[in-house]
Amino acid sequence: MTYSVAVSGASGYAGGEILRLLASHPDIEIRTVTAHSNAGQPLIDHQPHLRSLGHLTLRETTPEVLSGHDIVFLALPHGQSGQYTDALGDTPLVIDAGADHRLESVADWDRFYGGDFHDPWVYGVPELPVGGGKQRERLVGAARIAAPGCNASTVSLSLAPGVAAGVIDPTDIVSVLAVGPSGAGRSLKPHLLASEILGTANPYAVGGVHRHIPEIRQALVNAGGPEGTAAEGIRISFTPVLVPMARGILATSTAPIAPGATDGDIRAAWEAAYDDETFVQLLPEGRFPRTADVVGANTALLGLAIDRAANRVVVVAAVDNLAKGTAGAAIQSMNIALGLPEDRGLTVNGVAP
Repeated sequence: MTYSVAVSGASGYAGGEILRLLASHPDIEIRTVTAHSNAGQPLIDHQPHLRSLGHLTLRETTPEVLSGHDIVFLALPHGQSGQYTDALGDTPLVIDAGADHRLESVADWDRFYGGDFHDPWVYGVPELPVGGGKQRERLVGAARIAAPGCNASTVSLSLAPGVAAGVIDPTDIVSVLAVGPSGAGRSLKPHLLASEILGTANPYAVGGVHRHIPEIRQALVNAGGPEGTAAEGIRISFTPVLVPMARGILATSTAPIAPGATDGDIRAAWEAAYDDETFVQLLPEGRFPRTADVVGANTALLGLAIDRAANRVVVVAAVDNLAKGTAGAAIQSMNIALGLPEDRGLTVNGVAP
């Protein structure tokens, strides 16, 4: 069976990455691409790397244009997806790459985003430990999927195995991330100009205000633990740093070692979580990932260290924020929802040099 697809926000970075991956998916026909200010223009004028889609023209983003497809991807800024999702009730599968349907807590939405709250959808990170199983099980047959925030899924995948196994203390998590500017979208922003970011590293959203924090806490709560983990038991200091690489996230996350946890217990928790996973891979002991190794890939690479002198577990994770962090996760989740092979149209191989 071939599924017809519409992609909104197709002139942006996330929309372009969704299209790049879908273009090689054998079960997908990309029928419609939409935009706002760029409507009416050839897609290839905005995504010149997508040569196989040169026949497509950007159409206006309206419910009428998006409806009538088997699958709709919404690659829009936060606060914009909700106006379309209610109108797409007859669409068999809708996947939101924005934030509108990620959070379960109204209070968290009001604090970190504001505006109208929309019901949470099934979270699109298949490998996440959830209550003794995996998020993958919840995605089977799903009709509405919320693709993750790239920083949020990177940190959540880094630490969820330790929370689920009870080998780390989640009340004192510290995460520092080196992040490429494509995560901020394609709209012109003066602080993201090349002259502003080349040759420098710039922290932003410092002091507990980054919008991905509640998403991380939500994922770690859902990971559970030996006695369960309440939301108030997840405390995270989260500091992203903008660095001059177009794509990529390198997240270094640490947490105290839980009392009684041995080195064997700690590494075994991550091995049990990910040894059977294709797209989340734990590197051998003493090895740590680079962002260069995951460019273009739907792969999260993790390195694990046990710092007994500081009594902390250290996890270093590398992802391509546009691939595994956004579009790849969305398409992987789509495959699961439709009953297709999970790796259809996706690759573990990066682009080098």
